[in-house]
Parts: sequence; structure tokens; C-alpha cells
Amino acid sequence: MASLLRTRLSTVRAASVRSFTASARRREDSVPKPPPPIDDSTSALDYKRAHRARPPPLPAMDTPRSRSAEEAVTNILYNTPPPSLQPFKRHVLNCLVQNEPGVLSRVSGILAGRGFNIDSLVVCRTEIRDLSRMCIVLRGQDGVVEQARRQLEDLVPVWAVLDYTNTNCIERELLLAKVSILGPEYVEDQYLGGPTHEPRRPAATTTKLDAEAHLVQAFERGAHGDGEPEGVPLTPSQLLRMKSEHLQSLSTLADQFGARIVDVSEHSIIVEMSGKTSKVEAFLSLLKPFGLLESARTGLMAMPRTPFKSAEEEEAAFEQGGTVDASMLPPG
Repeated sequence: MASLLRTRLSTVRAASVRSFTASARRREDSVPKPPPPIDDSTSALDYKRAHRARPPPLPAMDTPRSRSAEEAVTNILYNTPPPSLQPFKRHVLNCLVQNEPGVLSRVSGILAGRGFNIDSLVVCRTEIRDLSRMCIVLRGQDGVVEQARRQLEDLVPVWAVLDYTNTNCIERELLLAKVSILGPEYVEDQYLGGPTHEPRRPAATTTKLDAEAHLVQAFERGAHGDGEPEGVPLTPSQLLRMKSEHLQSLSTLADQFGARIVDVSEHSIIVEMSGKTSKVEAFLSLLKPFGLLESARTGLMAMPRTPFKSAEEEEAAFEQGGTVDASMLPPG
């Protein structure tokens, strides 16, 4: 009896093992296997040659008929857009951007990609630590500038872009100009004098004969009334008198434009001025005859004026308010 039970248990175990093995094999066969590895890139060409059929020939296309010159010219004139009649004018854009690296290059890159030449660009941090303000001055048509403004506003680090072209604003530009007090005839020599702008001195005569000839030439020019000969240095008193006259003239001109002299050296002065762009350019044009050595401009900065109501607007608002209740008025 015991042997019979053992035989049946072994038979059941063998049958269960065989069924488990068969189910495992079926499960392995159902799982997708990865494709075999590709040895090199030419296997793609082999696959295409083996599995892709040759494409059919392209359909024959009818050659277009030849057009006449009149038809060609009419087509060109009809499809060519007319030129824009909008004038090119100055635009002032005020950009509020995130204070992070790379914003300036992205803004200028978009404007350069649209073909704008930036007249001036002023950027600095504001009273908010993470916010910077850019003031950009450029010239272009209204529609093209508006497209560029919207494209700038789509940038991630740009908060807002405002067009101050038709806005009542306060516009200021700072100018620093270094002017010679020796006169325009010494400017070329002052350029060769280095950072001190000291005029280049004439070369000394090498021999006694050359010195005598130079003195004779000086006396002859003085006798004919030609003034100081070229190359003859001024006396110290003449030089002081000339510097004093030029300095007085420059000081008077600076007072007329609201500028001030911030540095005085032996041969030049530095003038500081703040005003509108047209005023700065006019001041520069008047400084050039004195001998302009260097100039530096900050570019335009703009801020809109604060609007206020006039007396007429207040009266109109009072009239729109309706009648006044007599019971609310004070006695008398």
C-alpha cells in the first residue's frame, strides 16, 4: 500500500514538473527578444537593399510653355510688394530685464538680426536688486520697430518693453569733453604729447649756422608784419596770456549751456555737461574750434513725466459729477 502511494506521488510530481517546464518554455517564446547587435553602420545599407523595393520611376512632367516678356513683367510687377511709405524716425525703447548674465547680448542680438543700428544703449541696475533698466535709441519704421519690441518682450529674462517715442519724457545725456586751452593750431602737436597732452616741441637746431639762419628768417618775417614765424616758441608771458584768454572763453561758453569745468590742467580742461541730445551736439560743435582732444557720451536716458490734471480738466470732471445737494452746503 505504501509503495503504491509513493508511485502515485512520484507520477504526480513528474507530471507537474513537465507542465511547469512546458509553460516556462511557452512564456520564454512569447517574450520579444532584442534584435541582434549591428556590427557597423553599413548594415543599414544592407537592410535597405534586402527589404526595400526599387522605387517606381518619376512621372513625366509637361514642360511649361514659354511666356512672353509682357507676361513676365506683369507677373513681376504684380507679385512685388510696394515699398513702405512709413518714414524712418527715432524710437526710444525702455526695457525692464532680469539682472543676470547674457541679457544684454540677447537683446542686442535680436536688434542686430533685424538690421537695426543702435544709436545709444544705456543699462544699469535699478532700486530693485534683481531688475535692470535698458534705454535703447534706434531708428526705423513704426511697424518694424513694433515687431522687434514684441520679439524682445518674448524673451524669458525680459519683463516688459515700453516704447517712449510718443510719450512726454525727460531725456538726458551726459558729456565729458577734454578741450585744449592752447588753441586749435596746437591740437595736432598735443595728440603726440601722450597722456599729458603737452605739445611737441620743435626740433633744436644742430649747428650754429642753422641757428643764425633761423634767427634771420624770424627777423625778416617780423619786419614784413607776418607775425610769429612757424616753429618759433612763444614766450612764457605770451603763453600765459593765451591760456587765460582761451580759458575765459571756454568758461563763458560752458555757463551758457549749463556745463561746468571739472578739471583744469596745464594745457587742457575737462568740461561736464548734461542735457538733451540736440543740446549736447550743439555744445560739441561749438567746442571743436577751440581744439577738442577727447569726448565721451553716456547715451540717452529717459523717464516719463508724471501727468497732472489741469484746471480745465478739473472743471470738466466737476461738471460731470452732476448737481450739488443744497442741504450739504455750509450755512450762509
